[in-house]
Amino acid sequence: MAGIAEPARAEGYTADEMMTVAASRALHDGMTCFVGIGLPSAAANLARVTHAPKLVLIYESGTIGTKPGWLPLSIGDGVLAESADSVVSVPEIFNYWLQPGRIDVGFLGAAQIDKFGNINTTIIGPDYAEPKTRLPGAGGAPEIAASCREVIVVTRQTRRSFVDRVDFVTSVGFGTGPGDRARLGLTGAGPRQIITDLGVLEPDRDTCEFVLTGLYQGVSVQDVRASTGWELAVADVLDKIPPPAQAELAALRRLQAAAPGVEGAAR
Repeated sequence: MAGIAEPARAEGYTADEMMTVAASRALHDGMTCFVGIGLPSAAANLARVTHAPKLVLIYESGTIGTKPGWLPLSIGDGVLAESADSVVSVPEIFNYWLQPGRIDVGFLGAAQIDKFGNINTTIIGPDYAEPKTRLPGAGGAPEIAASCREVIVVTRQTRRSFVDRVDFVTSVGFGTGPGDRARLGLTGAGPRQIITDLGVLEPDRDTCEFVLTGLYQGVSVQDVRASTGWELAVADVLDKIPPPAQAELAALRRLQAAAPGVEGAAR
């Protein structure tokens, strides 16, 4: 969970750094990317400063083509507007850019996600009125999940967060299975990948259930299954995802260290 320190791996990088690098590699030059704050923002900005300099980053605050020199703290961080090609109103971002399907990929996080890629950022517990935990809420995530041409989810993997069914569907993945997105009138293709601190999951073409398709160095199938709240299927051929290159790690750490208020930050 956010705020809990994680140990460094023997190779000199953390699980979060591996996840962020893997997510950044999923983005390609020239794409338009709708970015969420946190891990998705780190991955998208890493892609922009490494292999995808023409990646167009869009934040729901209305900034288009933003190029922050550090990782923004929120969608209202001034660096997003200062470094953007254009700043438009929030209604324009949603009504003109997002809803008509003009965004290639949406990058989202999740407090809870299920085997069909449905995301919960609303409550934990069965009772909406009196939940065990009330989460930050939807923001623009439901629209991103509905309308982007595809969605990539970046989140840490535990049995608490990867559940058979989410307690509340904030953002629809594949609903209850094949056909649900079309029935609900959702125009985007839905989640293409769930990238975690253990590996990569992708939806089965027939069932839409997420299966394990890629592993990081030093992680086993048993590790991933132990952190999954459903009976996780595994692809016949598992990708072996390369560890971060030194250039990727250096670029990510520069983005993190440059934020104002961070000790030793560049000015």
